[in-house]
Amino acid sequence: MRHNSKFISFIALVFLFASCNPLIEEGVRKKDLKKDIAMKTDYGDIVFRLSDETPLHRNNFVRLIKKQVYDSLLFHRVIQNFVVQTGDPDSKHALSGVELGNGGLPYTVPKEVNEHLFHKRGALNAAREGDDENPLQASSSTQFTFIQGKIYNDSTLNIAENRINYMLAYNRVIRKPENKQLYDQLRRLQTGKGAADSLSLVAAEMKRLANAEAAASPRYRIPDDRRQVYKTIGGAAHLDWSYTVFGEVIRGMDVVDKIAAAKTDKLDRPLKDVHILSVKFVPRKKTK
Repeated sequence: MRHNSKFISFIALVFLFASCNPLIEEGVRKKDLKKDIAMKTDYGDIVFRLSDETPLHRNNFVRLIKKQVYDSLLFHRVIQNFVVQTGDPDSKHALSGVELGNGGLPYTVPKEVNEHLFHKRGALNAAREGDDENPLQASSSTQFTFIQGKIYNDSTLNIAENRINYMLAYNRVIRKPENKQLYDQLRRLQTGKGAADSLSLVAAEMKRLANAEAAASPRYRIPDDRRQVYKTIGGAAHLDWSYTVFGEVIRGMDVVDKIAAAKTDKLDRPLKDVHILSVKFVPRKKTK
């Protein structure tokens, strides 16, 4: 009888815990969303916060942490004054010099571009395949970057703004039903099913259509407050609206800078491997 009482008490505690920490969806509980994330690397710790404005990316990342997907992976793509990228599962036991960046789990995460989240220094950006292969701009299941970025001036921001408008127009062009035949031809040629000179002609026609679309469409302007951030803190402005930002670094940008300064090969992989040692949830501290 005493044993049964203990069992009943245990069950009661389980239900109490569950009610205090309800399941948001499979693998994600409410308390998970109130913590920050600490990534221990060979160069030190990076602490970052996932955004509640991108719940699909947030919840996906939470599940990956719980499954320890990121432990022992490499930073496989490092470009100083731009990004440091990680999350390729194939990097875990990769030999030196092997090209990385094509690995992931067998799904993608739908695009969650948000007008409040942009590619300032310290942003977490979801990696993805390019628009030709991925016109819906879905994110990689596992790969992401920390934005190190650069400081802009008005001139370089205008160049970034032009690129944003062109990429928005290009994406609209390849998704229009009337361009399906041309787009299908482009994809066949890109996968080696045709002559290289034909690919150049089709790509040029796509570019012409995109420029015409951009000229005929309302122009996106980088807001003044965002321009000020890019001119003071820095970032990668040209990625806005085409890639999902789903979090930001809270502490440890000096570690990102150290990783970004690593010497790399022609594929942007560090010559000396930079590992993720562990990724864990940590209590959230108030930011200033």
